[in-house]
Amino acid sequence: MRADALRNRESVLAAAGRLFDAAADPDQVSMDDIATAAGVGKGTLFRRFGDRIGLIRALYEQRGLRLQESLAVSPTRPAAEQAVELLRAMLRFKLDNRVLTLALESAGGGSPYRNEAYDHWHALLAVLVAEARGPQSADYLAHALLAAVRSDLVEHLRDWPEARWHAGLDALVGSVLGDDGLAARERISRSRLAG
Repeated sequence: MRADALRNRESVLAAAGRLFDAAADPDQVSMDDIATAAGVGKGTLFRRFGDRIGLIRALYEQRGLRLQESLAVSPTRPAAEQAVELLRAMLRFKLDNRVLTLALESAGGGSPYRNEAYDHWHALLAVLVAEARGPQSADYLAHALLAAVRSDLVEHLRDWPEARWHAGLDALVGSVLGDDGLAARERISRSRLAG
């Protein structure tokens, strides 16, 4: 990509990010608004991103990449502990990017199941589930765990305090991953009390 095209792309994503962060609802952010805020023509947006969903997906993946880089599976830590950490991080990401994630996950072709970030998180959770329970049903259970942090559920329960969310995620992981999950919850609770 040429330097000027890269600058335009970054400018558009930064402008779109500011607009989504300031909006109360995904429908409040139009391609016209983004083009104006970025100082480019609307045609540039469509050439670069294809459509609104393409732009939303690019912004989501840009922001999600930072999260992906911060979390990786470690063979030396209990699977349930890592699964809880991953789901909590995803919850925080979705709370911090509420309107953006709603825009992506609620738009037909923008399904959360059709993006690289979802595939990445699913693969990590499937490895953790398989480690704790064996490979049978790991694929399905990883999808089920990810459903606990879908943006529409996060939106529905957005007034919950984070501690209540954490307790629910701890219980879910504990029930899916068995005794390993219970031990992880106890360690996490002890570390919270000590810290």
